[in-house]
Amino acid sequence: MRAELAARALELFTERGFDETTVDDIARAAGMSKRSFFRYFPTKEDALLGELEATAEQVAQEISARPPQEGPWECLHTVLRGWEAHINTQIEVLRLIESTPPLRARLLQKRDEARALIIEALTGRGLSPLEADLASVAAGAALDTVAREWLRTGGSADRLALTDQVFAMLRPAFLS
Repeated sequence: MRAELAARALELFTERGFDETTVDDIARAAGMSKRSFFRYFPTKEDALLGELEATAEQVAQEISARPPQEGPWECLHTVLRGWEAHINTQIEVLRLIESTPPLRARLLQKRDEARALIIEALTGRGLSPLEADLASVAAGAALDTVAREWLRTGGSADRLALTDQVFAMLRPAFLS
């Protein structure tokens, strides 16, 4: 049902605009009440961004499970490269987020929550909290750069090749 609500929300946001679409509109399109909608998502923004929490938990688990001898930057690159097909791959979602301040704000909040899980996983691999924080921010910047370049190309760029290129360019010296 969460996936159905998210799909209906995206359709309506794309068709009408984020601000012009109400929770009632989304619920009605999914054949439910507004009250039922809030059983699945705490906010209208979460109908589009709600999956981020589960993704962050899985990414943190994968970081923790990587071989201990693998360097932290290589670990982040490998894990996030594996998720690249899942993260930010819908061009209409990215365009909607880029053009909608409430969605951008909620995305930043969700990313901070996700980053906390990743920092915890990285400190479990021996990084100091400062190093883990900086590494997670750098990896996030890498993925943001990939997403923006992908948008600039109209979705035609090879996201995995871009991910590899950007991670190579951004490799923090302290993780060498």
